[in-house]
Amino acid sequence: MLNERLLGAEGTKLDQDFLQMKRVNKIETQAVSSCFIIAFPHVSAHRAKLSVLKTMSRFRGQGTSEGSYPQAEGMLGDSMVRYGHELGPSSEFGGALTGVGEALQQIGKAKEDLDTNVKCTFIDPLQHLHNTEIKGIKLKKVSGRRLDFDYRKRRRGKSSSEKLQTAWDKFQSSKELAERSMFLLLQNDVDHLNNLSALVTSLLDFHRNSQHILQGLQANLQSR
Repeated sequence: MLNERLLGAEGTKLDQDFLQMKRVNKIETQAVSSCFIIAFPHVSAHRAKLSVLKTMSRFRGQGTSEGSYPQAEGMLGDSMVRYGHELGPSSEFGGALTGVGEALQQIGKAKEDLDTNVKCTFIDPLQHLHNTEIKGIKLKKVSGRRLDFDYRKRRRGKSSSEKLQTAWDKFQSSKELAERSMFLLLQNDVDHLNNLSALVTSLLDFHRNSQHILQGLQANLQSR
């Protein structure tokens, strides 16, 4: 590597098809990794909040629903409903406060459903893709074995022909394996599109439900 980078030694050339596939694969890998890195803290935050909630509930002698944690809308809704009930049915503001609180509770539940759907249909498949198919592409091994072959080729007089042939075979083997892995990754575009479609569908369902809830609430408030 030093010979190539510092002294300008020419290494074994990879064919253009492999280089093009490598370039496209690099972009797709960066795209998946970027989405995963941004999305994965969401899962970590979910687990952390759930753990804290369970711990607090144990101290209070309460139970928690598995797989959920309080949403901001739901917590605000709970507060409004509580104070709305305290104001009583004779208070117009209390009745309105209860109505808004109940609507926010519904939105909080819809957001819980959104979190669950996004995790199952987008984050989990993305994590699987990141941990299996992408990590299974051993481009560093290709580079290392190519360097080993070129090193032995430059030392042809000091390295046996058997070792040179072995280095070449290993280089070709790793190159073929990487090429096959990249090809399979790029051929799974339909699956990746399905994951994106599931994400958009979940978001659309959440916003559609939220809009329906808020429109009903707005009509109720205008009626009051």
